[in-house]
Amino acid sequence: MSLCLNIKYAGDAVNDEALAKLRPEVLKAHDYLRTGTGKGSDFTGWLDLAVNYDREEFAAIKASADKIKSDSGLLIVIGIGGSYLGARAVIELIKSNNYNNLKKDTPDIYFTGNTISSTAVSELVSICEDRDFSINAISKSGTTTEPAIAFRVFRDLLVKKYGADEAAKRIYVTTDKSKGTLKALADREGYKTFVVPDDVGGRYSVLTAVGLLPIAVAGIDIDALMKGAQDARSKYSEPDMDKNDCYRYAAVRNLLYRSGKKIELCVAYEPSFTMMCEWFKQLFGESEGKDGLGLYPSSAIFSTDLHSLGQYIQQGERHLFETVVFFREPKQELIINDDPENVDGLNFLSGKPLSYVNRKAFEGTLLAHADGGAPGIVIEVDRSDEYNTGWLIYFFELACAISGYILGVNPFDQPGVESYKKNMFALLGKPGYEREKAELLRRLSE
Repeated sequence: MSLCLNIKYAGDAVNDEALAKLRPEVLKAHDYLRTGTGKGSDFTGWLDLAVNYDREEFAAIKASADKIKSDSGLLIVIGIGGSYLGARAVIELIKSNNYNNLKKDTPDIYFTGNTISSTAVSELVSICEDRDFSINAISKSGTTTEPAIAFRVFRDLLVKKYGADEAAKRIYVTTDKSKGTLKALADREGYKTFVVPDDVGGRYSVLTAVGLLPIAVAGIDIDALMKGAQDARSKYSEPDMDKNDCYRYAAVRNLLYRSGKKIELCVAYEPSFTMMCEWFKQLFGESEGKDGLGLYPSSAIFSTDLHSLGQYIQQGERHLFETVVFFREPKQELIINDDPENVDGLNFLSGKPLSYVNRKAFEGTLLAHADGGAPGIVIEVDRSDEYNTGWLIYFFELACAISGYILGVNPFDQPGVESYKKNMFALLGKPGYEREKAELLRRLSE
């Protein structure tokens, strides 16, 4: 078993009686998901993706990754939300949050198309100027503002550097299988294309070509990643939450929500988990935050953030709980040396591995926060390798779907994200938005 769930510190609201009362809702959520009768069932292709993925495309992903590694020192990944978060999270967790600064035989990988900051985009352009690079543009439609602007910029840079024909060989497009602006452009220009599946939403897409191409370019074993997800799928097929830690986690977080805990703080003790926290926040925030409902997903990296957020967590308003992801084995170990003068008074730690200190910080913090009224759910994972990361991804995706159905929402849509886009288009003067622009300008001038 790759993952162990511990709810011992989840607080008084989580007990055998409360879990038993929630059991019918968990079983109903299971039925909704497995029979395809729940809201948003057209977007549950991720559920069995780990076993029925397209083997031919999988091989093509590996081949393209090898080509990029052979002819590029830099890969620019263009996407926003689920089109980039999963890939970046996996690369940083398995390799390092300092991946681009490591000595390695794989390209540096930078992510753009997730901001409209002229400074950020300009800095990345300057990084590309004297280096061989390729582009992976990821968009279902090709018209989302942020990635579409970035694609314009970096495609133009490629054409100026290599000419149109050679540039086309360095552009890899992950988009709809048959329609959309980006698909039409890719077909016309001869770009290598990969598919965003129709039945997998962006935030659930990390184990599709959306995430797998950048991940493979980083030298990560995508077969092992999929194997972890496959085994998790098998492990969490049981509807009884007493035998299914994934369903149990979904149940516990709903019990805490109903008891008044409105914020879930995703916590880890490895800086390399930072982007996984960001992926977690999109997964749960976009899936559950609707109809006036849902836990607010936040995150922290300990012990770093204990020196900024620790006071609030310990003694602030009692409206949050923690989901702590802890890796038992570090990728690298460091032994604490002895100081003959013992200037810092820490010689009692001499000869001990730094991972031992990190674990004791985790255990001590967990107890302190639980005593202070901030309950903790603990998810322990063996190590942050490909297999365990694939397992963890599937665990959270499945827990999110079940939890959303328990909450009573559609965990696979995101109707609210269009509001800001409409306002932005109107203010930018997009044709067809003239009336909206006038009203928005009036409101801004008041």
